[in-house]
Amino acid sequence: MGEMAKKIVKTDVEQLIKVLNEAYAEEWLAYYQYWIGAKVAIGLQRSDMVEEFEEHAKEELKHAGWLADRIVQLGGVPLIRPSEWESHAHCKYLPPDNFDVASLLHDNIDAERCAIGRYEGLCDLTHGKDYETYRIAEKILKEELEHEQELEDFVADLEMAKKFLRE
Repeated sequence: MGEMAKKIVKTDVEQLIKVLNEAYAEEWLAYYQYWIGAKVAIGLQRSDMVEEFEEHAKEELKHAGWLADRIVQLGGVPLIRPSEWESHAHCKYLPPDNFDVASLLHDNIDAERCAIGRYEGLCDLTHGKDYETYRIAEKILKEELEHEQELEDFVADLEMAKKFLRE
């Protein structure tokens, strides 16, 4: 634990660790959502989606690592039981009802939008109060915004492909 890391934070450190653990749990669930989507995806543009989902899964896992490091630095312990992830996460993992690429894309867009809200809130919570957590949250927010845009672009591409195939 870093004594100065805790000392320079101008907010309730225990509450911050709680929020960071919620985000940590969400990142693990997001990792799994992308990972399993890459395994079960079917349909148009499947190979492109598998590659995209695997890339996003790696990025979500990287986010979990950054959050775990920060939690430890602040004197906390990352959630160590995967069974705790769902109960601590506000952005939930919902098993896919349909393995079609379009359905998986929409599920992941919903998840990214929740993550964007999470990191916007974490930025608001730490702005001017905890520079390191703010920097991490801002970096993750940037990547989550990119994920949403990439997925929305794939949805638009799918719609164009479906239209072309109908004509």
